[in-house]
Amino acid sequence: MQILRPVYYTINMKYTMKPKVRELADKLVKILSAIDAVECMCLNEAAVTDTLDPYFALILDVYFRGEIPNSTARAASYPAHSVFESSPTGLKDRFMVGELPVRIEFKRIERIEELADIALRSGSELWKIRDSGTYVFYRIVNCKPLFQRGDWLAGMTEKLSGLSDGFWVQMRSFYQSSMEHYLTDLGAAIMQEDPFNYMISAANFIKYACAVLFMENGEFEPSHRGFLTRVPSLKTLPNEFTTRFESFLRPDSELPPARKYEIAKLIARSIIGL
Repeated sequence: MQILRPVYYTINMKYTMKPKVRELADKLVKILSAIDAVECMCLNEAAVTDTLDPYFALILDVYFRGEIPNSTARAASYPAHSVFESSPTGLKDRFMVGELPVRIEFKRIERIEELADIALRSGSELWKIRDSGTYVFYRIVNCKPLFQRGDWLAGMTEKLSGLSDGFWVQMRSFYQSSMEHYLTDLGAAIMQEDPFNYMISAANFIKYACAVLFMENGEFEPSHRGFLTRVPSLKTLPNEFTTRFESFLRPDSELPPARKYEIAKLIARSIIGL
């Protein structure tokens, strides 16, 4: 009979949790590993920032098969907490333990495997990954495992390392199409003096421009908060991209919308030309 116990690893991450965060993580792992359906639990990188950082949260990805207790039962099992809420699907729990924000995301292994198989085939169904993006894969290959019942995580990580060039090329094409769409919308919003659509178009343009570059470099997309630091360090970038990227992100009070649109066109052309 296999003895189930949480195991801490240092693979894939060069940082560690704060003591009080690790203590809380230990408690949550002990509680959740008692659920037979749970295969493994992983720590999200947001948990290793300073607890005073506005982005900080103790986020656990809980991969499971079959059925798990409902949100009411789960809430009753968690350490003393406040402001508990669960998503409409019942697969995301949020609450506070003292001053520490906690997010627990339950992920069905069957769904992860379905997406991975679509990615591996890189066929006509690849559009199913387009809207959700590759962040779900990023969280798997860059996580810090806290508990594993078997070798599912290692197997999935190995599977994702074998994606073909066709996957990256097609995903790049999807994202480039979206980038061009929002570039057109950005120009139209400026001409129409539409501030709402301008903000939406600008945000989506730069998001998809960055996503194209991640695909060009054969890397999964991180969380949006990771784009700012990770994009400039990518191996393959267009000439002058970093300077233009930084300029595009400057406040409108420093750089008027019309000038930003010109910079956006230069960014788009340089990415298309890669």
